[in-house]
Parts: sequence; C-alpha cells; structure tokens
Amino acid sequence: QVQFVEFGGGLVQPGGSLRLSCAAAGFTFSIYAMAWYRQAPGKQRELVAVISGDSTIYADSVKGRFTISRDNAKNTVYLQMNSLKFEDTAVYYCTRTTSWGTPLGDAWGQGTQVTVSS
Repeated sequence: QVQFVEFGGGLVQPGGSLRLSCAAAGFTFSIYAMAWYRQAPGKQRELVAVISGDSTIYADSVKGRFTISRDNAKNTVYLQMNSLKFEDTAVYYCTRTTSWGTPLGDAWGQGTQVTVSS
C-alpha cells in the first residue's frame, strides 16, 4: 500500500537549518507530484511546497528559505529549510498530490516534528 515515512526533524534555533526527507512506497514515485505539508498546534494543515517534474511551488511564508527536491531513484522527496523562524514550528508531512499540491487522498504518515526555539 501507499506509505510515506518522514524524518529529519528536530530542535533548531532561529536562523538555523534542517533537511527533511520523506521515503515513499507503494506507487510509481516518479510520475507523481509530491508535496510537503505542515501542521502547527491548533492550526489546520497547510501546504508548504510542491514539486512536479521540474516545477516547484512554495507557500509565500517559506519562499526564498525552503527548497523542495526529489530523487526518483530513491523514491524520496526532500525539504531543505534555511533561516528557520519560530513560526516554522510544526509537524511536517509529505504526500503525493496534483501538480498544484492538492493531496490525492492517501493516508498521512506519522510526520516529523520541527521545533524552532531559542
């Protein structure tokens, strides 16, 4: 079945960096757009970034700081996060989506916690 396993989160100071990874399984990874979402406490899950072929889309809040990439040979999607801010604190999830970032309805993984704190 379709599965997503996210890892790489942690505790980081403001201005720091983290690289998240998401290993996907159960489908032909290379033909699907992939996205990162995040959910902060008390808030709805929100789209962070999408990669579809060579195209990428970013939420305004992360533009210029985050970079999404993928390795189709490893069925893995990455999120490089630089210049982290307090408001980036959230659980981060990956999923397959439409080219515009709409999830296709797969079950979410466990996510990886990112905490930005001094």
